Amino acid sequence: MARILITEDEDSLRHFVARALRLDGHETVEAADGAEGLEALGDGSFDLLLSDIRMPVMDGIELAHKASANHPDLKILLMTGYAEQRERADDLMEKIVDVVSKPFSLPDIRTAVARALTTQKAA
Repeated sequence: MARILITEDEDSLRHFVARALRLDGHETVEAADGAEGLEALGDGSFDLLLSDIRMPVMDGIELAHKASANHPDLKILLMTGYAEQRERADDLMEKIVDVVSKPFSLPDIRTAVARALTTQKAA
């Protein structure tokens, strides 16, 4: 299965998503903000970055740009509960797989992750 980095500043949501993905057989690593996520990316190899857009320290947009530059084969899936944040991700569309809207159900996020892992990144 896949190794997934989950970057989300809301602890309960981050733990909920990580637990669900582990039930699907994935290995998860958790980070509470973008800076922590970027550090984790440097410490290991990941198949997918699942990141909230709106976070303190470094937001998901900046994290996605840096992650894509440093790890061009990394698949990136963003999450947001804010429509304007989703629009901010438009310039990333060639670097990310999709943006998942919050709130989402457990089946929604599991399906989005499964789809992201099987999607080919744009060249």
